Amino acid sequence: MAKLKILKRSEDEETLRKVSREVTEITPRILTLLDDMVETMRDANGCGLAAVQVGVLRRIVVIETGEGLFEFINPQIIKKTGTQIGEEGCLSLPGEWAQVKRPACVTVRALNRKGEEIEVTGYDLLARAMCHELDHLDGILYIDKAEKRSN
Repeated sequence: MAKLKILKRSEDEETLRKVSREVTEITPRILTLLDDMVETMRDANGCGLAAVQVGVLRRIVVIETGEGLFEFINPQIIKKTGTQIGEEGCLSLPGEWAQVKRPACVTVRALNRKGEEIEVTGYDLLARAMCHELDHLDGILYIDKAEKRSN
């Protein structure tokens, strides 16, 4: 496994704003990317990372919020309920924080690393992380949805 360079908005905003492409085949390269993304996220003390944040424009996300590790390939939000407002930060915007309104409960459908379709329902922090990371796949940063900046 290898630690990857996390793109920063100050230097790499053009890439971070691009829409990621669907994964059409789960290859050994995709599996290595998943492993490297997990290592990179953990090393940076993050709870989520999208492939675009490491310069790969594919619809891949990893999330770990204390409820286990989730690896999503081609994720889609299929259900949202409730509302929560909370502080968010991002590995691509170090030192910045903002209050963001998100759903309180989110269900995501995706493929896992074996190519199997999975559905994961998350509440609170996991729901927030899923929304945040899936936004990255469409070139959206949390500051675009911020209600109040903390810095």
